[in-house]
Amino acid sequence: MNRLTYYLGRFIAWIYLRILYRVKVYGIENVPRRKPFIICSNHINWMDPLTIGTSLRAAYRIHFMAKNEIFSNFIVSFLLNNVGAFPVKRENADYAAIKKAYQLLEEGEVLGLFPEGSRSISGKLQKAYNGAALIAVRSGVPIVPVAIAGPYRFFKPVHIYIGRPFVLPPLVYERKEGKKAQLEEMSAIIMESIGRLRPDNRIKG
Repeated sequence: MNRLTYYLGRFIAWIYLRILYRVKVYGIENVPRRKPFIICSNHINWMDPLTIGTSLRAAYRIHFMAKNEIFSNFIVSFLLNNVGAFPVKRENADYAAIKKAYQLLEEGEVLGLFPEGSRSISGKLQKAYNGAALIAVRSGVPIVPVAIAGPYRFFKPVHIYIGRPFVLPPLVYERKEGKKAQLEEMSAIIMESIGRLRPDNRIKG
């Protein structure tokens, strides 16, 4: 994907979201100056990758892991591809998508993950899957928590809260059960860091 196409797609998404959804961003100073790092956000709408991707400077092209189904729409696929998203098949463990995530981090890019795995219809935080924690631990890169607060309704502001980056500790275990328990604890830490970004400590849709 050449730079011109990337900036064009990003510009279209930026205009669309700022005019129709009046996106407001808080905590932009918390974004690390150096890459790589991982954006971990709650998930309330299919437009979340576009919203977050256009909330940071264009130099921080965020490669979001997004469900394969939404890439079936040509226009949506064009916009998502141009803000750095790539598809993941959720039915089974998509090792190609996971490999892509590690590759991007090794290349010094920014990875975007939704630890909950699916959208929250109510807007409240859901329990996270362990995939985001595992990728963060194995890569050793910082996590930047992000909270999105809707609703995604025309001319109603969508708020983006960006928290301070942190690094998860390495895994230390003797048995497989210990690994799973630690990853669950780390997944909870990620979701707690997202939840604390809102003044009321919970995400509303």
